Amino acid sequence: MTDVSQPPRNLQPPPGLVEAFRAYEAALMADDRATLDRLFAPGETTLRGDAAGLLVGHDAIGAAASGGEQSTAQQRRLVQTHVQTIDDDHALVVAVTEPATGGRGQQTQLWARVAHEWRITAAHISVPAPALDRSVWRIVGDPLVPSTDPDGTLSGETVAVKDLYAVAGQRIGAGTPEWLQHAAPEAEHADAVRLLLDAGAEIRGIARTVELAYGLTGANAHYGTPPNPRAPHRLPGGSSSGSASAVSLGHASIGLGTDTAGSIRVPAAYQGLFGIRTTTGAVPTGGVLPLAPGYDAVGWLTRSAFLLRAVGDVLLPDQATGGDETLVVVPELLGLAAPDVAEAIRAWIPEGAREEHWPLHRLDDWVTALATDQGARAWQVHGEWLAPRMDTLGADVRQRFENASRITPEQAEAARTTAADAGRMVRDLVGDRIVVLPSAPTVAPHPGEHVRGTTRRLTSLATLGGLPAVSLPLRTARGLPTAVCLVAAPGRDRDLLDLATRLSEVNA
Repeated sequence: MTDVSQPPRNLQPPPGLVEAFRAYEAALMADDRATLDRLFAPGETTLRGDAAGLLVGHDAIGAAASGGEQSTAQQRRLVQTHVQTIDDDHALVVAVTEPATGGRGQQTQLWARVAHEWRITAAHISVPAPALDRSVWRIVGDPLVPSTDPDGTLSGETVAVKDLYAVAGQRIGAGTPEWLQHAAPEAEHADAVRLLLDAGAEIRGIARTVELAYGLTGANAHYGTPPNPRAPHRLPGGSSSGSASAVSLGHASIGLGTDTAGSIRVPAAYQGLFGIRTTTGAVPTGGVLPLAPGYDAVGWLTRSAFLLRAVGDVLLPDQATGGDETLVVVPELLGLAAPDVAEAIRAWIPEGAREEHWPLHRLDDWVTALATDQGARAWQVHGEWLAPRMDTLGADVRQRFENASRITPEQAEAARTTAADAGRMVRDLVGDRIVVLPSAPTVAPHPGEHVRGTTRRLTSLATLGGLPAVSLPLRTARGLPTAVCLVAAPGRDRDLLDLATRLSEVNA
């Protein structure tokens, strides 16, 4: 780091400003969060922006830092520093930087004298854009795989493929370096990938996933956490997090993923996207690395309801039931959501929706049974390979597989029976109607906040019943993304997509 360049002689900075700027720069390079916290002005109007998004208010800036974020600043040297003095108590500082890794960046701060000390009231840091955001993508091309029919119905659309799907000539990485290292290139495309290519879409790249798709936060211990541009500095949701972030960032128009216990619905809610978990088994899973066979379902995310339905026209069986479109609201399910999420859904509910009370006194037992059965199935699929390699997994996923490894055959059988009974009851309760519930109980949490248990209480219902579930984006009163979920009987995927498109047009 070089010293602050000398300002023009006719524009000397106010006394003490250069020293405060140097303290800020030193703290930024050292990731000294206590000093950075002190140098940002108190109050609700202080701003800090970077590539991840804008933080508003001193408390929000501090909360993001304490949540475990790494400093955005790279090691660099200052090339130029310019000061525009506004008055004795206010000044703008703009500095051009050269990161050690190459390229040029810039930082800008608006300084104000607060209680005789210089404090930052607004700051922005920019660094050279990476050639590839490795938290979002494992491999990417322009395109990675071209369409096999440029005139197809999805011509012009690009797909981010979750790193569980076979792409011919590429390896499946499953979110873990150890798996990727032992994987061989795939001989042919997964069924869903082939259908999308045949319909005119191009594969933009292979997107990150939580290790072996066993998680809901979207974080990956090896490759980082994909960004959430709709809710900066918050989690993206997973395990289809890379596909979701790619769509939310505009890197792709379709995010192909999977949903076992919420891995489409949760990132859709956290990132303001449209998403569908299809009826279990409705879309072929050939060429898809499983997590828990019998519960895994193909799903996808888009930025519009129209495109969500267009993908369904390609991937789903060519049938629509034309069943009852009565919307049913269950207060017991809405009550599982945080107040701001529940309020957003209540404001969305169309006129004519019916309210109905469900007997959910055994819900926690159902969720526990599903988690146990899912774990037993996951260990049955992956246990032999993982047993000598558990230390290669990140801590959270390793703990889940360790728990799964200890499930006895008797426990697995009991859980499977309870889950099957619960699935039948859920299907009976849904009947021929369409049930309205939250896609996720909270807005996207900050890193370190734990909402997995409460989330699964909502997402497990569609999983247990093998039901299709479509997520429609909403916003809370604070402007944060959330979503309403429409759930129907097995096989009514197209009905849900048609209804979601009509409702989105009405609310546009």
